[in-house]
Amino acid sequence: MLRTSVLLGTITWFFVAALGASALDIGDTAPNFTAQSVDGKEYSLASASKESELVVVCFTCNQCPISVAYEDRLIEFNKQFQDKNVTFIALNCNIKTEDMDAMKERAEEKGFNFVYAFDESGAAAVSYGAKVTPELFVISKDRIAYHGAFDNELNDPTKHYLSDAVSALLAGQSPPVAKTKAFGCGIKLE
Repeated sequence: MLRTSVLLGTITWFFVAALGASALDIGDTAPNFTAQSVDGKEYSLASASKESELVVVCFTCNQCPISVAYEDRLIEFNKQFQDKNVTFIALNCNIKTEDMDAMKERAEEKGFNFVYAFDESGAAAVSYGAKVTPELFVISKDRIAYHGAFDNELNDPTKHYLSDAVSALLAGQSPPVAKTKAFGCGIKLE
């Protein structure tokens, strides 16, 4: 029993310590992940990267009011880019407060048109250094090309960081802004 408690304590410490680590930098290799989606399929960065020129990974959840406020924008973004060789994967990373049944219900209720998967162990959030929901990464040729917020303002955005970055990358250019500060609710791994 003591050995199990020590092991669980060590694992918890690892996640807390790793979550405090810096996020990946622009140009860093994007870590692979595998996660179960609400559609019952398993998705990975490796398979998505083989199928698409760009992969957008959004760390999100059902319970953060900021993530919920961005859901319609995520749906519209995917409508705009899904036929342009871009794969959008939303990873629910709040392992202690979320579950697959609630995710399925939310995806159906909102009509999500993108992959919505559960980062059940929190390993993807840790390996990317994601701290908040929503927090986005654009991956091009297995490298981080954009990291940060969807846009600059929850209510009346004037800068559209994600769509500008994706449009530039699809045109063979560098994103006009490659890194911004993501804002939202803190990721809960414990």
